[in-house]
Amino acid sequence: MTKMIFVNLPVTDLARSKAFYEAIGAANNPAFTDDTAACMVISDTIFTMLLTHDKWRQFTSKKIVDAHNEAQVLLCLSAESREAVSSLVDAAVAAGGKGDPTPTQDFGFMFGRSFEDLDGHIWEVMWMDPTAIPPQG
Repeated sequence: MTKMIFVNLPVTDLARSKAFYEAIGAANNPAFTDDTAACMVISDTIFTMLLTHDKWRQFTSKKIVDAHNEAQVLLCLSAESREAVSSLVDAAVAAGGKGDPTPTQDFGFMFGRSFEDLDGHIWEVMWMDPTAIPPQG
């Protein structure tokens, strides 16, 4: 079985966050969505579970950090090209996110930018030329 990842994120406004993720290309899976959570499909193997704070608290007693002021994790998605990196970041900004909260990385063979979602969670978007990866062994 192919491994999948489910990134769980606490959100303050579920409907607004769901619309944000749809605006950047994620599709909602209604089978796992209700008034406390939304499953957003990023790819065949990557899903973001948007959870209201009350729903989040059902999974952990740890304090929800304010991701606008604190960082607990940096999430990174691959992109097909340099242009796709900028296209996704630009779409996030147009949907109300913040562009480039971390420095742009441009190493020629690798290019990355980032955005914050509505709740301050940082997503990095990275493209790398696979022919630039040296052979192993």
